[in-house]
Amino acid sequence: METLLFAIIQLIHSLINIYIWVVIIASVLSLVQVDPRNPIVEVLNRLTQPVFSFVRQKMPFVVFSGIDLSPLVIILGLQFIDTLLLGV
Repeated sequence: METLLFAIIQLIHSLINIYIWVVIIASVLSLVQVDPRNPIVEVLNRLTQPVFSFVRQKMPFVVFSGIDLSPLVIILGLQFIDTLLLGV
């Protein structure tokens, strides 16, 4: 039972780390002019835009002088969740 819980926590930890990298890559690509019809860009947008929109809606102050800080909020939140899980 203990090893199953450890395996589930490790899986969630890996998924959180992968999603953090997806957020970082999507943020960097938003600074560069890329073709929005590129399949990779479409996948990244589908994975990140709903979460970005949710954060912008709930916390409108994250868009500060035209700079969108929602990826930073998401990364910090995921790191917090990850730290809590690894503490278990």
